[in-house]
Amino acid sequence: MTTTDDRPVTLALPGVWPWLFRIGTPIAGFGLGFVVAPLVRWMLSTVDSAPGPLRILAQLPTGWAVLVTTLLGVAAGIYVAQQAIKESLVLTVDRDHVGLTQDGAEHYLPRERVDAVFRDGKDLVLLDARTTELARNKASDLSWTQVQEAFERFGYPWRGAADPHDAQFTRWVDGHPDLDATTHELLRRRARALKDGQSGAVGDAQDRLRALGIVVRDRDGKQEYRVARS
Repeated sequence: MTTTDDRPVTLALPGVWPWLFRIGTPIAGFGLGFVVAPLVRWMLSTVDSAPGPLRILAQLPTGWAVLVTTLLGVAAGIYVAQQAIKESLVLTVDRDHVGLTQDGAEHYLPRERVDAVFRDGKDLVLLDARTTELARNKASDLSWTQVQEAFERFGYPWRGAADPHDAQFTRWVDGHPDLDATTHELLRRRARALKDGQSGAVGDAQDRLRALGIVVRDRDGKQEYRVARS
């Protein structure tokens, strides 16, 4: 975290985590190579079944099994580390703007648009004066203490660790007359995208809902919404 008063604060996933993934998974793979044969024998004797890849590895000599599982661990560690870096939020807080970079998308928010900043579960949320959602980003990889300090340092309106409009959210029920057909269709589209793991489609539907003044979030696998001020 930057400490010089005149400079912006940038917060990101601590660099130690990607290295732990890169180192930890090869070590786990190395260990798996030694135990894969007895593990498969135990599974077959207990539940009469074992995954095909494990059965193949169990048929190899121990030395070859260790080599293969270690190499697989190296590849898995590189992939997991890259995904962790990509999916983790990079937050920049400056006097005149907030920058958010996540999943390859960059977002620039001028200071004058931000009327509230708060933590909602694992999410960092920014609202405008109409309580329309400007941004909602998963920020569980960051230190919430440092996030709060960064916003307060530059005079942003930090509202704490709970949504100040929490009581206004309603669980979405498809077809309910409180919402029009367009909003229901966007919420359906977002629900399908969430189920299919299509983050781009989720973001697109959410952006369209924001343009309509609809704030949406997820709770217990269900969508909740509220209507921003007119």
